[in-house]
Amino acid sequence: MLVHSRTGRWAAWGGFLVLFLPLFALPLLVVVAASFSTNWSGALPSGPTAGHYGAAVRGESLQALLTSLITAVTASLLALTIGTWAALAGAALGRRGRRVLEALFMLPVAVPSVVVGLAVLVAFSQPPLLLNGTRWIVILAHTVLVTAFAHQSVSAALRRLDPMYEQAAASLGARPSYVLWRVRIPLLLPSLNAAAGLCFALSMGELSATMMLYPPDWMPLPVRIFTATDRGSLFTGSAVAVVLMGTTLLVLLALSRIRTKATFR
Repeated sequence: MLVHSRTGRWAAWGGFLVLFLPLFALPLLVVVAASFSTNWSGALPSGPTAGHYGAAVRGESLQALLTSLITAVTASLLALTIGTWAALAGAALGRRGRRVLEALFMLPVAVPSVVVGLAVLVAFSQPPLLLNGTRWIVILAHTVLVTAFAHQSVSAALRRLDPMYEQAAASLGARPSYVLWRVRIPLLLPSLNAAAGLCFALSMGELSATMMLYPPDWMPLPVRIFTATDRGSLFTGSAVAVVLMGTTLLVLLALSRIRTKATFR
C-alpha cells in the first residue's frame, strides 16, 4: 500500500470497509439471504429453505441461463474481434482520426442502453435485413453495447506497447502479417482477456435493451429475474440472481487464469 504508517493503513482499511460494506457487499448479502428464505417481514429473513434453487437451475430458468451464456459469449467474441481490429487500425491514424474513431465507438455508451435497443429495433425491423423476432437482434444489441469497452481496452494496451519488439522483427525481415500475429497479438493477450471478461460480464447483466428486443424463445436470465420479481416471486428471483452472479463469477475466474498464463508468457 502507499500508506506506510500502521495508523494510516488501519484508517485506509476502515474507510474502505465503511464504503464497501453498505454500497457493495450489503446489497449482495441481502439477495443471498432472500434466496434462502420464504418470508421477510422483520429485520431479518425467516423460513430458511434451499428450495428456491431447485426452480433456479431447471426448466425455464436453466434455459434462460443457457441463453444468457450463448448471448454473452457470442457478443463478447464479436465485440473483441471488431474492437481489436478497430484499435489496430486506429493506431495507424493521426491524433484527430483516433479521436473520431474513439468517439464513434463510445457513442453507444454515452446514451442509455434502452435508446440503443430502440435504435436496433427500428433499424432491423424492415427488409432487407430483418432481425426482429430472432435471437440475432439480441446478440447484435449486446455486441453494440460492449464493443466500446473492448476497443478502449485494446487501444490503451496498444499505447503502452514498446515498439522495439515490432521494429526488431521487421528489421529481421518479418512480414507485417507475421509481426501482427506473432509479435503484436501475443503481447496484447492479457488486455484481450481482460476485455473479454468485461464484455462478458456486461452482457450477462444487460436488461434495458434486451427487454425491448428479446423474442419469446430467447429470454436471457436478467429478463427472467425481472419477470419473476415483477410477479411477486421475490425469493425465487433472488435465487436466480445468485445463480447469475455465481455463473458470471466462475467464467471471470476462468478468464483470469488464462490471463495469468498469458501474462507469464
